[in-house]
Amino acid sequence: MSVIIKEAAGYTLASAAALLLDMTVLWTLVNFLSWNYLAAAATSFLAGSIVAYELSVRIAFRQHRLQERRAELAAFVAIGVMGLAVNSSVIFIMVRYLGVHYLLAKCVAAGCSFTCNFMVRRQLLFVRQASSRRVVE
Repeated sequence: MSVIIKEAAGYTLASAAALLLDMTVLWTLVNFLSWNYLAAAATSFLAGSIVAYELSVRIAFRQHRLQERRAELAAFVAIGVMGLAVNSSVIFIMVRYLGVHYLLAKCVAAGCSFTCNFMVRRQLLFVRQASSRRVVE
Protein backbone atom coordinates (compact mmCIF):
# COMPACT_ATOMS: atom_id res chain seq x y z
CA MET A 1 0.00 0.00 0.00
CA SER A 2 1.40 3.41 -0.89
CA VAL A 3 2.43 5.88 1.78
CA ILE A 4 -0.24 8.43 0.87
CA ILE A 5 -2.99 5.80 1.11
CA LYS A 6 -1.74 4.70 4.55
CA GLU A 7 -1.56 8.32 5.66
CA ALA A 8 -5.02 9.07 4.31
CA ALA A 9 -6.44 6.01 6.10
CA GLY A 10 -4.81 6.98 9.41
CA TYR A 11 -5.86 10.60 8.96
CA THR A 12 -9.41 9.46 8.24
CA LEU A 13 -9.50 7.51 11.52
CA ALA A 14 -8.02 10.44 13.44
CA SER A 15 -10.46 12.82 11.79
CA ALA A 16 -13.42 10.53 12.49
CA ALA A 17 -12.56 10.52 16.20
CA ALA A 18 -12.08 14.29 16.14
CA LEU A 19 -15.37 14.73 14.28
CA LEU A 20 -17.19 12.64 16.87
CA LEU A 21 -15.87 14.94 19.60
CA ASP A 22 -16.58 18.00 17.45
CA MET A 23 -20.21 16.98 16.81
CA THR A 24 -20.77 16.03 20.46
CA VAL A 25 -19.45 19.36 21.70
CA LEU A 26 -21.46 21.24 19.05
CA TRP A 27 -24.68 19.45 19.97
CA THR A 28 -24.07 19.92 23.70
CA LEU A 29 -23.30 23.63 23.40
CA VAL A 30 -26.35 24.32 21.23
CA ASN A 31 -28.89 22.08 22.98
CA PHE A 32 -27.86 22.32 26.62
CA LEU A 33 -26.07 25.64 26.89
CA SER A 34 -28.10 27.55 24.25
CA TRP A 35 -25.05 28.78 22.35
CA ASN A 36 -25.40 30.26 18.88
CA TYR A 37 -24.74 27.47 16.39
CA LEU A 38 -21.84 29.31 14.70
CA ALA A 39 -20.02 30.09 17.96
CA ALA A 40 -20.60 26.50 19.06
CA ALA A 41 -19.32 25.21 15.70
CA ALA A 42 -16.12 27.24 16.02
CA THR A 43 -15.49 26.06 19.59
CA SER A 44 -16.20 22.43 18.80
CA PHE A 45 -14.06 22.57 15.64
CA LEU A 46 -11.06 23.80 17.61
CA ALA A 47 -11.51 21.09 20.25
CA GLY A 48 -11.62 18.53 17.45
CA SER A 49 -8.46 19.99 15.91
CA ILE A 50 -6.41 19.19 19.00
CA VAL A 51 -7.66 15.60 19.01
CA ALA A 52 -7.02 15.37 15.26
CA TYR A 53 -3.42 16.51 15.73
CA GLU A 54 -2.64 14.11 18.56
CA LEU A 55 -4.08 11.13 16.71
CA SER A 56 -2.66 12.16 13.33
CA VAL A 57 0.92 12.23 14.54
CA ARG A 58 0.44 8.89 16.28
CA ILE A 59 -1.33 6.89 13.56
CA ALA A 60 -1.12 8.74 10.25
CA PHE A 61 2.03 10.73 9.68
CA ARG A 62 5.57 9.46 10.20
CA GLN A 63 7.41 12.29 8.45
CA HIS A 64 7.72 15.73 10.04
CA ARG A 65 9.04 18.91 8.47
CA LEU A 66 9.20 20.75 11.79
CA GLN A 67 11.35 19.44 14.59
CA GLU A 68 9.58 21.43 17.31
CA ARG A 69 6.25 19.76 18.15
CA ARG A 70 4.74 22.94 19.63
CA ALA A 71 5.38 24.77 16.37
CA GLU A 72 3.92 21.81 14.48
CA LEU A 73 0.77 21.85 16.64
CA ALA A 74 0.46 25.63 16.17
CA ALA A 75 0.77 25.24 12.38
CA PHE A 76 -1.66 22.29 12.43
CA VAL A 77 -4.23 24.40 14.31
CA ALA A 78 -3.56 27.43 12.07
CA ILE A 79 -4.31 25.31 9.02
CA GLY A 80 -7.38 24.10 10.91
CA VAL A 81 -8.48 27.72 11.33
CA MET A 82 -8.46 28.02 7.55
CA GLY A 83 -10.50 24.82 7.53
CA LEU A 84 -12.76 26.44 10.12
CA ALA A 85 -13.48 29.24 7.65
CA VAL A 86 -14.52 26.64 5.07
CA ASN A 87 -16.47 24.75 7.73
CA SER A 88 -18.34 27.80 9.06
CA SER A 89 -19.10 29.12 5.59
CA VAL A 90 -20.63 25.84 4.47
CA ILE A 91 -22.69 25.55 7.67
CA PHE A 92 -23.87 29.16 7.43
CA ILE A 93 -24.90 28.91 3.78
CA MET A 94 -26.66 25.57 4.24
CA VAL A 95 -28.55 26.62 7.38
CA ARG A 96 -29.34 30.22 6.46
CA TYR A 97 -30.05 29.93 2.76
CA LEU A 98 -30.93 26.29 2.20
CA GLY A 99 -32.81 25.61 5.45
CA VAL A 100 -30.73 22.52 6.26
CA HIS A 101 -30.53 21.35 9.91
CA TYR A 102 -27.25 22.47 11.48
CA LEU A 103 -26.07 18.91 12.18
CA LEU A 104 -26.61 17.82 8.59
CA ALA A 105 -24.87 20.99 7.43
CA LYS A 106 -22.00 20.12 9.77
CA CYS A 107 -21.60 16.72 8.07
CA VAL A 108 -21.29 18.34 4.65
CA ALA A 109 -18.93 20.98 6.03
CA ALA A 110 -16.81 18.29 7.67
CA GLY A 111 -16.26 16.59 4.31
CA CYS A 112 -15.17 19.86 2.72
CA SER A 113 -12.82 20.86 5.51
CA PHE A 114 -11.45 17.30 5.84
CA THR A 115 -10.30 17.27 2.23
CA CYS A 116 -8.75 20.74 2.40
CA ASN A 117 -7.05 20.10 5.73
CA PHE A 118 -5.57 16.74 4.73
CA MET A 119 -4.01 18.06 1.55
CA VAL A 120 -2.60 21.23 3.10
CA ARG A 121 -1.42 19.63 6.35
CA ARG A 122 0.25 16.75 4.57
CA GLN A 123 2.10 18.94 2.10
CA LEU A 124 3.15 21.63 4.57
CA LEU A 125 3.77 19.63 7.75
CA PHE A 126 4.13 15.91 7.12
CA VAL A 127 6.20 15.45 3.99
CA ARG A 128 9.94 15.80 4.33
CA GLN A 129 11.33 18.80 2.60
CA ALA A 130 13.23 17.94 -0.57
CA SER A 131 16.94 18.06 0.02
CA SER A 132 18.59 21.14 -1.31
CA ARG A 133 21.56 19.39 -2.83
CA ARG A 134 23.34 21.39 -5.43
CA VAL A 135 24.34 19.72 -8.61
CA VAL A 136 27.87 20.75 -9.53
CA GLU A 137 28.82 20.39 -13.15
